[in-house]
Amino acid sequence: MPHALTSSSSSTPSDAQAAFDRLCEAHPMLIGIERAGDVIPGMRRDLVLHAGPPISWDRMTSAMRASICGGLVFEGLCTTVEEAEQLAASGEIGFAPAHDHQAAGAMAGTITASMPVFVVEERNSGLRSFVSVNEGLGKALRFGANGPEVLDRLRWIRDSLHPLLKHALAISGPMDLKQMIAEALRRGDEVHNRNKAATSQFFRDIALALVATRAEHGELEKALRFISGNDHFFLSLSIAHAKAVSLYVEELGSGDIVTVMAGNGVEVGIRVASLGKTWFTAPASVANVKFFEGHGEADATPTMGDSYITESIGLGAFALAAAPAISSFIGGTVEELIARSERMREITVGEHRHFRIPALGFRGVPSGIDVRKVVATGISPLINTGIASRVPGVGQIGAGVQQIPLGCFAAALAALERQS
Repeated sequence: MPHALTSSSSSTPSDAQAAFDRLCEAHPMLIGIERAGDVIPGMRRDLVLHAGPPISWDRMTSAMRASICGGLVFEGLCTTVEEAEQLAASGEIGFAPAHDHQAAGAMAGTITASMPVFVVEERNSGLRSFVSVNEGLGKALRFGANGPEVLDRLRWIRDSLHPLLKHALAISGPMDLKQMIAEALRRGDEVHNRNKAATSQFFRDIALALVATRAEHGELEKALRFISGNDHFFLSLSIAHAKAVSLYVEELGSGDIVTVMAGNGVEVGIRVASLGKTWFTAPASVANVKFFEGHGEADATPTMGDSYITESIGLGAFALAAAPAISSFIGGTVEELIARSERMREITVGEHRHFRIPALGFRGVPSGIDVRKVVATGISPLINTGIASRVPGVGQIGAGVQQIPLGCFAAALAALERQS
């Protein structure tokens, strides 16, 4: 069990309310897109950021290893995946959780120094979060695919899309992600596994700015097709938004609400507002999800990814009632989806004041996961998740809803009790 930070006083209901107030008042804005090595604190060329709590190379799943190897080839530190495996195992490359560097990444979460990352700023505090560009579904680096088509796409994102988006965002000015997410919930997204409405909003706004750059027609068309053809494009912005919110809550330094939930394929970990950057972990498992045709549980990588931070602030599985159409992607009836998200009200501090669900009479999504309530009720927080194949190069093989292990919360509660 990890060591907890020390404190002279125990958490109180007022502390939880103060943390919840921060969660609701946080206001993240998309302000730009930059090279990771230029903006992420502590980032360097021989460091690879990954999803979930800390993990060494020898313990990583095959999907995470494959993703990292692809990242090392992309970075130009080696020329083949085989060379990348040797380099990663040599001790010359450092590995760290993206969350330890104000960043986050979907699935394997691989971020290297020359990858473009969206820069999101919480406007009350100036705190910034960083997330790489979403590649789309199927064969993607974050799912452990690292073939030529994956690396070529990443190079195009770095060399062509990045400068275009940077210029466009300079023209458009800061984009209000909080407002976009609130509207997306009204339009049928839960803003984790379903981002169709949010992506459409972003496309509408960025398209005008992209055209205003007066870039070469062919490059403009390719950029617009890439964004419009990827219904999950906004996922990176949703993750960055949630990470900025969590940083703002953590800055307060009090309260028993969860600020981070993440997995590395071996362990799932959480963080708590009053306990700083301490990770509380439990073994990861394979979700009982909807697998794509030809795949099953034996093919799946256990819980992996940083995108569950969206659930930490009340989106994703906590907002399933807003997204009935997602049932065809993750499984379950509409009634079951509503019941799942409604049950999360039993383990949260309150209803989000800005993120509301029309079908429930505009009630706010359940937000502010209370560690003590989770342990007392035995109700584990739900997360929406994609599933990566254990076989490198295959990519995504399923999606669905899973629970965060209760062991994470029991460990966190023990630390809270020692603190009191």
